[in-house]
Amino acid sequence: MLKGISPLFSPELLATIYEMGHSDELLLADVHFPAASINPNVIRADGLKIPDLLDAILPLFELDAYDDAPLIMMSAVHGDMLDPEVEKTYLEVISRHVTAVLSISRLERFEFYNRAEKAFAIVATGELAKYGNIILKKGVTPV
Repeated sequence: MLKGISPLFSPELLATIYEMGHSDELLLADVHFPAASINPNVIRADGLKIPDLLDAILPLFELDAYDDAPLIMMSAVHGDMLDPEVEKTYLEVISRHVTAVLSISRLERFEFYNRAEKAFAIVATGELAKYGNIILKKGVTPV
């Protein structure tokens, strides 16, 4: 246990976000996401919800200020509906740690999968929310 570091961090997750560089992406994936078949770098965070992980990660993780879309979620597949509470909850957590006004961009399902293939890592969470996946694009720490 480290002082000032959330107990939700596994050593692997903490090392991963430390090793990430500017514009690398971290995907927090819901339980439905096919993480292991899309990206070889999967960190297990079973039982943990994405809002809780956002609250743990964002004090240590600068979002990319040079990108208009440092937060990305998946669009609903034709015929499905998004639950607006999922995005609202994420933005409430994010706003506690990020001073800039941010919105969440959306990508079509297969575009999102392609982006996930290139992510630095995928964190496979216990998040049950459908379309609960979110990509965080890392920025440069302020001086």
